[in-house]
Amino acid sequence: MLPCLNKKLFGIECMGCGMQRSVILIFKGEFVEAFYMYPAIFSLILLFSLIVLNTFKNFRYASKIITILAILNGLIIVGNFVFKTFLNH
Repeated sequence: MLPCLNKKLFGIECMGCGMQRSVILIFKGEFVEAFYMYPAIFSLILLFSLIVLNTFKNFRYASKIITILAILNGLIIVGNFVFKTFLNH
């Protein structure tokens, strides 16, 4: 797996730390552990799946749904980062 350059240089995790491990856990079938490793993983999978599907077949309201999912993912990622960095001791 690729090491986190941010963690190596600055000593704190980045907002993407845990994503690789979470994907590996999904492939192993360990879905709950994947969520605990990186809470945004399932909503990211849904977001990217909708983007790919919308590329081939345009869905009604797809742009609104993708926008809402992107905002939701951003909030989950930032919230998880703040929790891991500042609130989890």
